[in-house]
Amino acid sequence: MEIKTHTDGTTLTITVSGRVDTVTAPELEAGLKFGDATRVVLDLADVPYMSSAGLRLLLSAHKTMLAKGGELQIARVPPAVREVLDLTGFSGILNLV
Repeated sequence: MEIKTHTDGTTLTITVSGRVDTVTAPELEAGLKFGDATRVVLDLADVPYMSSAGLRLLLSAHKTMLAKGGELQIARVPPAVREVLDLTGFSGILNLV
């Protein structure tokens, strides 16, 4: 898995490439440092698979941003990952753009 970040003002964009599963989720969790960002965009365009470990991270990141008065946007969700988000009800909780 590869994680790239880009900051533009108070917006932090985190681009993830590769599978997000039990093995790689800790690496992604370590990369989810929001700092002073009030808007975080998590770009999942290159994520072919996400397990429940990844779903937990998304929910945790969502709660963290809400607690600090910010927002988390999940962008460019591939169909396979979107299906998992829909089946679990996460698409109704998270802000998918």
